[in-house]
Amino acid sequence: MNQELFLSSVQNPRIKQVTHLRDKQERDSTALFLIEGYRELLRATDTSWAIESLFICPELFLGTNERTLIAKIASSGAKIFNCAENVFRKISYRDRPDGLLAVAPQRRLSLHDLPEVGNPFYVVAEAIEKPGNLGTILRSTDAVGASGLIVCDRCTDIYNPNVVRASVGTLFTVPTIEADSEETIAWLKAQKIAILAATPSAVSEFTAVDLTGPIAIAMGTEQLGLSERWMKGADIQVRIPMMGVADSLNVAMATTVLLYEVLRQRRQRK
Repeated sequence: MNQELFLSSVQNPRIKQVTHLRDKQERDSTALFLIEGYRELLRATDTSWAIESLFICPELFLGTNERTLIAKIASSGAKIFNCAENVFRKISYRDRPDGLLAVAPQRRLSLHDLPEVGNPFYVVAEAIEKPGNLGTILRSTDAVGASGLIVCDRCTDIYNPNVVRASVGTLFTVPTIEADSEETIAWLKAQKIAILAATPSAVSEFTAVDLTGPIAIAMGTEQLGLSERWMKGADIQVRIPMMGVADSLNVAMATTVLLYEVLRQRRQRK
């Protein structure tokens, strides 16, 4: 294992660099981001995501497997920094840190980097504002085995620490790219992938349409839903029935409902 360097001061330049990466502008300019947590780091390493440096605090470890993970990350060439507890709490963005936080390079991919798959099944998230919602959408995208997530006209970048956290590391298991809406719609049309839009004004309920072919489930902003551009580009419009006083679901919940209907129909067809 690489020799661990001990950091005892919150004024250390490396500690300041880590805290700066909470800021979107710093992430964009450096093309780096933060990965905190055992499960998140385990999934990153399982998918061979590069790790630049790892900050640890053994006093905060929750289990007995951390050292195995640290050794694996160190063997890849990452620098290991052992932090005093107060220093680690300074860089952590969690209420209950588990003593593991890494700095890693971003992967900036395009639509053309998405892998070719048979009968593709994509999720499109347009202008999602809340990191927790985007992370949850990633988690659901992974859960149903979808082909990938396309984040359009971003309000929250996919490397926001709270997106990584809410995704529980599925950012590393789901092909995820950022693109603008115009190029994404054109790409989906060229690939002959039907675009599904959920809207309360649709005639058909989501369970009444065929979702077994190539499809992209498009979801919009928390407050306003999909933009007019996406509504006009949609090949299918569906509604989720609302039987109570609320007129809509949280965007992450609505996405999950639709994704599992795609999965149900595809499994039923086999």
